[in-house]
Amino acid sequence: MKTIKLLLTITLFSTLLTSCYTEVIVEDTIIDEPGITLNQLLSSYELWYVNINETTGNGEVPFLQRAFTVSFRNGTLYANNNISGIGTNGNGYGIDVGAYGTDFEFVDIDHDIDGYYPLRVYQVSGNKIRLHDSSSNTSYYLTGYQRANFDYDFVFYDNIHYLLQEFTAWKKTYTSQAGMLNAFDDENFLTFLAGGNDDTFLSSTDAENTPIADLIYDYEGIYEVYDVAGDPYAKVLTLDYDYLDNEYFELNVIDDGTIELFHPDSGTTYEFQGRGYIQYLRPSTDGSSTKLKQTDKKRKKIINKKFNKDDFKK
Repeated sequence: MKTIKLLLTITLFSTLLTSCYTEVIVEDTIIDEPGITLNQLLSSYELWYVNINETTGNGEVPFLQRAFTVSFRNGTLYANNNISGIGTNGNGYGIDVGAYGTDFEFVDIDHDIDGYYPLRVYQVSGNKIRLHDSSSNTSYYLTGYQRANFDYDFVFYDNIHYLLQEFTAWKKTYTSQAGMLNAFDDENFLTFLAGGNDDTFLSSTDAENTPIADLIYDYEGIYEVYDVAGDPYAKVLTLDYDYLDNEYFELNVIDDGTIELFHPDSGTTYEFQGRGYIQYLRPSTDGSSTKLKQTDKKRKKIINKKFNKDDFKK
């Protein structure tokens, strides 16, 4: 009887031990299952929007500072650096600005203009990453989207002041018959300069047929683009003329190269067309790349500006 009890005890213990051992193996299999690689993470979203207002650190990575979106496509880095044409340039990806490779937790970028940058990648959430540049101790936060659900229009209007800077000059092509005569009727060309405080404009009363290269600007002043509460697509442009005081216009975009300025004080509507499109990075004919503007456009961080997580989704 004791022998039978002993055998039963050994059998039961062996069964329990085998059961526990099997469970550990199952658990280990789950834990050791490999996740996606860094390269797969970067290419899992077609667009990475650069949340410029979340940037931390006192330095900068130039190509991230000027980009609205970047894309990692089969070893080629694409960027939307211009507001004009965003959503259509490069089928929405923008232009080819360099090459990249991944090395464990680093993405190594060889930018056509800015050179080599090894950036450490941290995954903040399912579709958000942090790119850290150790040389400047600066971090950029990027949110991933697919082209089909990315709201290019929101980005366009939220950064409309950069559109004004993307042409060498804006030529007046239309003045409405309606409206009172006013001093602004004589201004035929406007230029909005990039760099500095992003607030300098030039104006010229030269004849409408004057070549852009021959323009003589009569005035340099300060401009600002204001949002209209409750309407993300409505904007107000102010031009600070010493002799005209501040001129206020309702700014409407007709297309990527044409704007409409309605002057409420006189009731006059003007149209201006952009001349001399400035692409902030483009391949040249000899295969190299070049900057096209004397003062490069870079996005400015706006303190305390907040967005809803769905702002960039259609």
